[in-house]
Amino acid sequence: MNDPRYPIGKFESATHIKAEDRTAAIEVIRSFPLLLQDLLEGVSGSDWERTYRPGSWNVAQLAHHLADSHMNCFIRFKLALTEDTPTIKPYDENAWTRQEDYAKELAQASVEISRGLHSRWSSLMESMSEGEWERSFFHPEQGKEVKLRGALEYYSWHCRHHLKHIEIALNKG
Repeated sequence: MNDPRYPIGKFESATHIKAEDRTAAIEVIRSFPLLLQDLLEGVSGSDWERTYRPGSWNVAQLAHHLADSHMNCFIRFKLALTEDTPTIKPYDENAWTRQEDYAKELAQASVEISRGLHSRWSSLMESMSEGEWERSFFHPEQGKEVKLRGALEYYSWHCRHHLKHIEIALNKG
């Protein structure tokens, strides 16, 4: 049986990312907010509290997590493009889900954040030179440098991964 935590499979980094792969990944980032909005169309009431598996984040928490996680990555891109291998600040995702702003009544606000954020983020990435894709940030929890090309690859997967979680939760009936 497949692991329900990873309905599209675990993230696997490619050994080499071609320009066309990068273009496709940027398109995932660009189109993500529309896909999210379409998926959440008509969601109301207790639908926001549905989960894709027992003990998982609910639909509202996923919508908020996506905005927060992607804001953090956008900032990491900006730091890596303007500083030499900056050390980023990790955060406790689960603790963030317990904050009051993760209320289901505010989930659409996170969708709106994603819309503007992804527009800026994809525009930034399209303007990057080949050399800029080799820039990196240091992730202290992972204990390693993360190149921006790798961060793009991961966040393209991250978008699709959590969209599938939401789809599963909403289709449970």
